[in-house]
Amino acid sequence: MHGTTPDDVHFHEVGALDSIADVVGVSACAHHLAAGRVVCSPIALGGGRARTAHGSIPVPGPAVTELLRRHAVPAYGGPLDVELATPTGVALVAVLADEFGPMPALVPAATGSGAGARDPEGHANLLRVVVGAAPPAPAALPVEPATVLEANVDDLDPRLWPAVLTLLLDAGADDAWLTPIVMKKGRPAHTVAVLCAPGDADRLARLLLAHTTTIGLRRRQVEKTPLERETVTVEVHGSSVRVKVARLDGEVVNVNPEYDDVARTAAESGRPAKIVLAEAQRAAAGLWDGGGSSRA
Repeated sequence: MHGTTPDDVHFHEVGALDSIADVVGVSACAHHLAAGRVVCSPIALGGGRARTAHGSIPVPGPAVTELLRRHAVPAYGGPLDVELATPTGVALVAVLADEFGPMPALVPAATGSGAGARDPEGHANLLRVVVGAAPPAPAALPVEPATVLEANVDDLDPRLWPAVLTLLLDAGADDAWLTPIVMKKGRPAHTVAVLCAPGDADRLARLLLAHTTTIGLRRRQVEKTPLERETVTVEVHGSSVRVKVARLDGEVVNVNPEYDDVARTAAESGRPAKIVLAEAQRAAAGLWDGGGSSRA
């Protein structure tokens, strides 16, 4: 800080026994705690003037401002017109702190406070240290490799698409869908897409090529995150309706009756499908709490 060699520096206040005790004590404390990460709030500097061996100087003093500048330490003036941060204290914080800001998310394990001899009115002259560990991170979502097959088709009779999608799903595709697009010369068309396991890609690609009018397709590798799921049955008008139950981290996040079963039950009972669907949803309401009927 003095811009010269250590042998040529003449210390005044910083050479006093209390400053040496500060450095040794804080260093011993840091060694004992062995914190993996130290976060400090921005430093309150105080204000007014301080008496030194060189006379009265403004707060913060030149050594403090140079330490702050050289180590990029955030600080602010106040909240009292007294010296709240000495060069020794700022030097220790600049070396020990990994970052500055508000207290990060942690589970406190211990708290310690140190009080200075000065007792200003309306302000607690305390330094507080909170030791803790970061809260446990949620479990990583499962990721599985998958393949997407795609083809742009502009010359297939639209009436054939439902059968094509059903064929692909029955053959083991995880999902299959159509997206309306506009191709060259303004022709309306569809992009047919298939999501499948990589090992099923060739077999499903052959079905796609054989049952549509495309003369080629593209494939790309993706990752998918499947939720934990099970199928539960509920009774509606004497018929069994399957219900898909999906969980995230063990908690139910989706309960959805199978529409094919809803449509069949509606046809058998002579009731509108929308009413049967609502009744199936009411019958499955308890599954949101983890309850349920027989599982398939």
